[in-house]
Amino acid sequence: MTINELQDEVIEEFSSFDDWMDKYQLLIDLGNEQEPLDEQYKTESNLIEGCQSRVWLQADYRDGLIEFQAESDALIVKGIIALLIRVLNRHTPQEILEAELYFIDRIGLHEHLSPTRSNGLLAMIKRIKAYAVAFQAKEQA
Repeated sequence: MTINELQDEVIEEFSSFDDWMDKYQLLIDLGNEQEPLDEQYKTESNLIEGCQSRVWLQADYRDGLIEFQAESDALIVKGIIALLIRVLNRHTPQEILEAELYFIDRIGLHEHLSPTRSNGLLAMIKRIKAYAVAFQAKEQA
């Protein structure tokens, strides 16, 4: 599936709920469904700066695609990173760099996050794109 198809799927899933408490619960459920991150990846270098909670993001480059794994010690944040991974996982660096992540606004996530969580979300996206830049550079070297 393309990144936009995955975003549309997320939008559809969230649009079935009107109440934001239900949407928060969906986020928590998504985070809980995620595979726990192997302890070897819970390193200082995988910790995302700018997040109030602790969020670790591991990226591996296989067969031209980036595979992400992550974990957070906060339930909602774990759900947010799970959403980002669901949309961006197993895509090329170029696809990730060109992606306009419109689903964040369409599901109302930005307006329902505290300022610190919004900053954390931006930090997560920035780190994902930084991995894409690094893997793309490595590929072209």
